[in-house]
Amino acid sequence: MAKGFRGGFGAKNGSGNNMQKLMQQAQAMQKEMEKDQAEIAEKQFEATSGGGAVKVVMSGEKKLQSLEIKPEVVDPEDVEMLQDLITAAFNECIDKIDSETQEAMGKYTMGL
Repeated sequence: MAKGFRGGFGAKNGSGNNMQKLMQQAQAMQKEMEKDQAEIAEKQFEATSGGGAVKVVMSGEKKLQSLEIKPEVVDPEDVEMLQDLITAAFNECIDKIDSETQEAMGKYTMGL
């Protein structure tokens, strides 16, 4: 080995400090991401269908909080229409949750 060689695993070139800074940044980013996820989980999302005939309220964890159905759309002769309205409201609410989650997490994944 040549005199003055400073390479290898014991090098004092600051690479250890860079790795430590990188780990600290990753941990800080993870804490921020967890905070954002918790905020979304606590948030309530709502969607309607049929001009407000059906209203769905869900948590950010996609748990149903409430379902409101206006009496005038309850027709025993047309149950299928009511099912479609409920399905549409649920799907719209889930889309809202997914959209906000993707927007919030996008800053961490950078579009991946």
